[in-house]
Amino acid sequence: MKIERKNLIIGAAMLVAGLVLGWVFFHSSKSTTGTNETEIAEHDHEGETIWTCSMHPQIRMDKPGQCPICGMDLIPLEENKTEETSDPAEIKMTESAIGLANIETVQVRKGVPEKTIYLLGIIKPDERNIAALTARFGGRIEKLDINFTGQNVRKGDKLATIYSPELVSAQRELLEAIKYKKTNPGFYNAARTKLKLWDLTEGQIDELENSGKPTHYFSLLSPISGTVTKRDVAIGDYVKVGSPMFEVINLKKVWVMFDAYENDLPWIKSGDEIEFTIQSLPGKVYTGRVKYIDPFINAKTRVAKVRVELSNPGLLLKPEMFTAGILKSKIKKTNDLLIPKSSILWTGKRAVVYVKVPDREQPAFIYREVVLGPEAGNFYVVSSGLEDGEVIAMNGVFNIDAAAQLAGKPSMMNPEGGKVSTGHNHGGTPMSDEEMEKMDTPANESGKIKEKAPMDFQMQLGEVVNNYLLLKDAFVDSNEKDVEAAAQKTLDALGKVNMTLLKGDVHNQWMKLQNPIEDNLKGIIQMKGIEMKRSHFSIVSDKLSEAIKTFGIHNTETSALYIEFCPMAFDSKGAFWISETKEIKNPYFGSAMLTCGEVKETLK
Repeated sequence: MKIERKNLIIGAAMLVAGLVLGWVFFHSSKSTTGTNETEIAEHDHEGETIWTCSMHPQIRMDKPGQCPICGMDLIPLEENKTEETSDPAEIKMTESAIGLANIETVQVRKGVPEKTIYLLGIIKPDERNIAALTARFGGRIEKLDINFTGQNVRKGDKLATIYSPELVSAQRELLEAIKYKKTNPGFYNAARTKLKLWDLTEGQIDELENSGKPTHYFSLLSPISGTVTKRDVAIGDYVKVGSPMFEVINLKKVWVMFDAYENDLPWIKSGDEIEFTIQSLPGKVYTGRVKYIDPFINAKTRVAKVRVELSNPGLLLKPEMFTAGILKSKIKKTNDLLIPKSSILWTGKRAVVYVKVPDREQPAFIYREVVLGPEAGNFYVVSSGLEDGEVIAMNGVFNIDAAAQLAGKPSMMNPEGGKVSTGHNHGGTPMSDEEMEKMDTPANESGKIKEKAPMDFQMQLGEVVNNYLLLKDAFVDSNEKDVEAAAQKTLDALGKVNMTLLKGDVHNQWMKLQNPIEDNLKGIIQMKGIEMKRSHFSIVSDKLSEAIKTFGIHNTETSALYIEFCPMAFDSKGAFWISETKEIKNPYFGSAMLTCGEVKETLK
């Protein structure tokens, strides 16, 4: 009985010990397992984090580090941290990326469509005040009272003296007919009318009748007051009936004939006021109203003539003077939605804008197709696709579109979305450690920017300049096809500039210049009309000249470059361009004002 009780106590103790050991074992195992699962989950989560560059969103890395292109610290890609109300098509950008990409926004507002039309013209004489004096009878020029063209005469002034046997015979016929004035008035009237048709005045004929003797030398009189612009005879010349002798033009009133392109004609109507200046009369501004619009368009130049009539009492306005005019037109009185041209991306069939998504902590944009109405100066009327008060990107739109393409979201060339090949020197794939080490060499921190820019970079920039000069020549020739081809070559050369050769602040400075150059080269290619292309060309010229001054260039096909300036371009605000010669060939006006401009600076 004692043994059984002892065994029972021992068994109970072993059971309690087993339970304690089991609890300790299993609890420890469970805790360890939980810890491992948490670590694995955290590790997996860390593995899912994608790291990117705020300046180069095409870079995708699975761990933090530095951008293989610019050396900036990578940041977590925040696309996975979306808000519950976010649209999957939204493209988010950091504030720093927006600043470096020069992205600017504007609020869509209603306004009255207005277009400022720039017109080039030339002074012409009033065609209604031109008189051509031709020989009404044959004879010999005995005397000239007008010895040179440009002389001013009054109506009735003597131009020349002519001897004509035919005129002498006609005068004798009249003197003979006077005898039969009462008995045969028809004969008398016919003889008198004959002399009138030969440009004899009533006074000259009456004088002949009173003298009773024929005049052997007849005076040719000016039919109008004005300026002698042609003299086709000399003393001793024999003239036949119909031979031209003099041309006299009254220049007290002149026409200003402006050239209007066909896409501007819908904005021009009779009565519109044109404000214009004359190149040879600086400092004076003239105004006039449209009196006539040519019903035909020139098949070669694609322009129609727009006429303004102007008084010219002091004869300061001379035929063939060049003029530059501005017409501000409003074809509608109702308010319409207006957006800047720079906010629009063109695909040929579609017009695209990027709308800023409201109520987002991080700036976000979304692709939107719009239907556009007429062009209105630097704006377009929006027929549909936008609402009053929405905010859209105005500058840097290409950068947003590029980021959308890289993220596989709806974009200009890929409206349905989906991943595309990103490629940036490495096809968008992560670079190896060796490649990153090669590209992460610190830049020289001493000296000027030009000293920081490697020779390879300067040579690549020089190739951009070479193609730019071809673009400038195409604008001088005003050939849209050549302009687009040269702009594409310049854009291609710009794409070959290896920005990895620049580091730190130098790299950022290049990006601030490269982005607007790229945007506006694309604008030259996409925009319709030579004047719109020229507006983008002026920005390319400004930014490229700044790049040349900042970084220096090599491998250009000229030993020197010149910054030249036209004060008449863009509403007399003026515009610069880069040229390889000091000779002025204006790319903003072409042949219309080819030599307008001056050299402002020599670059190298």
